[in-house]
Amino acid sequence: MKKLLLLGDEAIAQAAIDAGLSGIYAYPGTPSTEITEYVQASKEAASLNIRSEWSANEKTAMEAALGMTYAGKRAMVCMKHVGLNVAADAFVNSGITGTHGGLVVVAADDPSMHSSQNEQDSRFYGKFTMIPTLEPFDQQQAYDMVHYAFDMSEKLETPVLLRITTRLAHSRAGIVRKDTIRKQNEISLPNDLKQYILLPSIARKRYKGLLGKQLDFLNESENAGFNKYYDGEDKSRGIIVSGIAYNYLLENYPDRKIPNPVLHITQYPVPEEMIAKITEETDELLFIEEGAPFIEEQVRGLLSKGLNIKGRLDGTVPRDGELSPNVVGKALGLEVLYGEDIPDFVASRPPELCKGCPHIDTYNALNAAMKEFGPGRVFSDIGCYTLGALPPFESINSCVDMGASITMAKGAADAGLTPAVAVIGDSTFTHSGITGLLDAVNDKSNIVVVIVDNATTGMTGGQHSSALGKIEAICKGVGVDEDHIRVLKPLPKRHDENYQIMKEEMQYEGVSVVIPRRECIQTLNRRMRAKAKAKAKEKSAQS
Repeated sequence: MKKLLLLGDEAIAQAAIDAGLSGIYAYPGTPSTEITEYVQASKEAASLNIRSEWSANEKTAMEAALGMTYAGKRAMVCMKHVGLNVAADAFVNSGITGTHGGLVVVAADDPSMHSSQNEQDSRFYGKFTMIPTLEPFDQQQAYDMVHYAFDMSEKLETPVLLRITTRLAHSRAGIVRKDTIRKQNEISLPNDLKQYILLPSIARKRYKGLLGKQLDFLNESENAGFNKYYDGEDKSRGIIVSGIAYNYLLENYPDRKIPNPVLHITQYPVPEEMIAKITEETDELLFIEEGAPFIEEQVRGLLSKGLNIKGRLDGTVPRDGELSPNVVGKALGLEVLYGEDIPDFVASRPPELCKGCPHIDTYNALNAAMKEFGPGRVFSDIGCYTLGALPPFESINSCVDMGASITMAKGAADAGLTPAVAVIGDSTFTHSGITGLLDAVNDKSNIVVVIVDNATTGMTGGQHSSALGKIEAICKGVGVDEDHIRVLKPLPKRHDENYQIMKEEMQYEGVSVVIPRRECIQTLNRRMRAKAKAKAKEKSAQS
């Protein structure tokens, strides 16, 4: 057995490699990014020809993974929680199509919104799709669950959702690899070649089949061994805890001896027999879940008569934000220690654009051009450039979801607010901005789309951008007038020229695209360092 020190993301990736993975599909999104990056950097994965390039967005990733399972191979698709919204069309329907090869969908949730727009809990998607969901509490269980998930997926012909959170994804712990590495599946076709055809007549039968599997999924949850019931002497209160939150519970008891009965849930559907046991044995239930009151709501609806229930819904546990040992300790009624409050004179340090970032010069030119028209007309979305909302720029007025800048600008222009400007990144444009631009062209909307092209997916660490070398061709292809596709270089010495170009396009009544293009300063620095290192190595070899 080989021991490794890995992030939770890395443990999932290594487990997938060891479990016979043939392809991993993803769009970079914190806190899920490192899963795919680990596979991409793995010499072992390369020797096994595991497919690991980035997809244009989460929906295309989900669909490609589903296609790989159609061919009998094992596939994994990874995304952050809001990415599951993008993939939802294919994801929800995959519960009805079922799978042929194994399919594991990893959704990385972000309680406290460290790098996200919301705190949504992906377990609801698993329940909505009616497929098994797993929620590991540490890195070793994450590794073990991936193997189990692939096996269960193939045995029950179902996709499996693996839900993790930021702390597990980005904390490191030792894991023990399995002795044997499974070979990849051979190519094979489904026994039923109509399995993936969701015409109504077929879909109705497949849906009945999905409903018929629910007892199998429940039996797996009850008997697989991941859900644990720990007895306790003090029956005045029972504790139901999910996933990683179990660690915070344990930290409040230095001897790891919890006096109350504890039901630790890491596999769904919720284990009904274990829940019935703890509700019968105790007078009060305390729910501790990282995320939404997912289990608490189900138990309140089914078994709450005569039972005092505490958790996120009654405020015993805060309704929002990430859990911690102190939050859990307070909910338990224990004495907890807090540090001193941060003094008022210590100013917080908000995030800012990197020194030398091309977006700085883009926003300076944009702000100059907008002075004539007034504030509140610039729509944006998600990327490094979202920092343009903060001082000293305060350039943008929206950030809702990937691609929303173009369609929100279109809607504002349709309402009569002109000029309306959209600021979108190159990677975000190919993720989900193209269709919005097509709508604007078809409606002849009076908008200016600023596609800030830094030649990478910058916010998540510099991954490959699907837009590289394609932006002008895409804009022409959807019908933007070639005379109103303007490329500029965002540099201080070109400020006046760039400002003039933006102002001209704002005065044009129609769809125009402005592309400020300069490489991300971080990827440029990395590339130059690598080049210097290679040159020094070559010089050393010659001497």
